[in-house]
Amino acid sequence: MKVLHAYNQHRGGGGSDNSTRTTIEVLRRHGMEVQVFTRSSEDLPRNLLGRFQAAASAIYAPGSVRDFAALLDSFKPDVVHVHEVFPLVSPWILPLCTRQRIPVAMTCVDYRMTCPIVTHLYNGQICTRCTGGHEYWAVLKNCRQNLPESIIVSLYNTMVRTLRLFTRHVGHFIAPSDFTRSWLIKHASIEPAKITTVSPVVELPENASDPTGGTYVAYAGRVTPEKGIATLLEAARLSQIPFRVSHSAHGLVTMRLPSDVGVDITHDRKELSAFFRGARMFVLPSVWFEAFGLAAAEAMGHGLPVVASRLGAMSALVEDGVDGLLFEPGDARDLSEKVKRLWSDPALCRRLGQAARQKAVSHWSAQQHVQRLRTVYENLCARR
Repeated sequence: MKVLHAYNQHRGGGGSDNSTRTTIEVLRRHGMEVQVFTRSSEDLPRNLLGRFQAAASAIYAPGSVRDFAALLDSFKPDVVHVHEVFPLVSPWILPLCTRQRIPVAMTCVDYRMTCPIVTHLYNGQICTRCTGGHEYWAVLKNCRQNLPESIIVSLYNTMVRTLRLFTRHVGHFIAPSDFTRSWLIKHASIEPAKITTVSPVVELPENASDPTGGTYVAYAGRVTPEKGIATLLEAARLSQIPFRVSHSAHGLVTMRLPSDVGVDITHDRKELSAFFRGARMFVLPSVWFEAFGLAAAEAMGHGLPVVASRLGAMSALVEDGVDGLLFEPGDARDLSEKVKRLWSDPALCRRLGQAARQKAVSHWSAQQHVQRLRTVYENLCARR
């Protein structure tokens, strides 16, 4: 089977980009012929010109559409699989597939379809004002903290919704979690039969470590407000337990970290694995609806119990008291108490870590991921 993947790489990377690249790699390893069409936001200048280019491409990117059409003609895929296309790939590649009778699968890596700024977050609080065709709220509230950018993302969402660029031209949607699937059915008008949950591939070490030997509480990922970094820092202060934060050398960092919180900058997966193996537990304090929680799942694969916000997909990723603990979103005191409980109870820490490892092995293997995607692709081809 020949599959053409199309996606826009985020500036600063992140879990969704990592997940997309891993999907492409494992499909190739399992015998599929895969071609990739990609654009990177890193190529945009970090100035007013870059913002203008992003805005223009979001509405219509003639170069991307032309190049994608050429790749369709030369590669002749059986299926096109799109991921994030904002802003440089352009949703206008989808009608090309329809005209050539090439079925399209789309992984919804975030909440772009229901929130112009993706996170459903305003002033640190969950916000759903834009759902149901009310994208203008992103302008009225200036959700990007930059009025021209807020106007562009609002126009983009209005355009794809009113012209039905996704719902009309995508044959099947893929959600990374049951929470995201249910959310998109309810708020993006996707038919239940046209969306399937396929968890991302989680890179698993051969053996898990004993978390009780860890010397710090770990967080890995973007250092941005929606990740609950403010809650993490306050919990570290309250608990008086060592916390360490890891982010990629190219990862997005928009918040300053105090000197009493250790920082690890990782350059590859080997360094990230070493970071996990030195920890006693992992925290995921996000204050937005995580679509899956890839870093937390990777930590679970290393045998670490996870303390996560009771919010969005995280409530299913972590089973409270079984493979981790849940705390109230944004409540630093509650997070601090859960961290102290695990820190002071080695037996509980070990038991939850072992259950976390078992869940990772049984739920998020590459083999399962490939089989579920293959089923989606085959069903699309059969319907064609």
